[in-house]
Amino acid sequence: MARLLKKFNLDGKEVGTVEVAEPLHEAAVNSQLVKEYITALRRNARQWSANTKGRSEVNHSTKKPHAQKGGGRSRQGSLAAPHYKGGGRVFTPKPKFDQHIRMNAKEKRSVIRDLIGEKLRDERVVILDHSEMNEPKTKRINSFFKAVTKGRRVLMLTEGSFDEVDVEGKKTKVSIRSNAHENLKLSLQNIPGAEYRLVQNVSGYDVIVAHDLVITETALTELYEWLLKDEAR
Repeated sequence: MARLLKKFNLDGKEVGTVEVAEPLHEAAVNSQLVKEYITALRRNARQWSANTKGRSEVNHSTKKPHAQKGGGRSRQGSLAAPHYKGGGRVFTPKPKFDQHIRMNAKEKRSVIRDLIGEKLRDERVVILDHSEMNEPKTKRINSFFKAVTKGRRVLMLTEGSFDEVDVEGKKTKVSIRSNAHENLKLSLQNIPGAEYRLVQNVSGYDVIVAHDLVITETALTELYEWLLKDEAR
């Protein structure tokens, strides 16, 4: 059964409703798959590049610091020993082997679809009729959030810009750079907890940490095309 969501304008006034497809709002969360997805995101974000030198790698003389005997001091073999200044380090970081975790695109879409479905069932998704602004206005966006959202962390999703190109006689849709939402992005910058993403760039982590989602009506259509493509097969 389809679900109706309230649609608002940027002044926070309700201007209608939008019907949300059942496969999106009824998607059940697979907690194990969500865990694997977040683990992969966090693991893949690490550089694993910290590197230090051991005593065999530091640039030091191999001459003994002092005579072996006769000085009343303990025997020492090299200034590259860890307890000397500039000596090699012990038990410190070295580059790791490849820690990358791979998830296929279908699993990623499934996780994001399920997490957005959970937000829909919790009534934490609102629809924005349009996002065009003539100039940046942080006060206007902040007032809008206070009027239509319940939480302090808000994720705003807008549609991307695409063009069709001919590749070997076949029409292909490709993403193109656009400044259509530049004023909206600038308006969000100084609002604590507010994040902005294009639908094509959103991740499951963005959805999890947000209390509320604000989605433009056009972006909702783009979400359908992306997240429900497996349902259409």
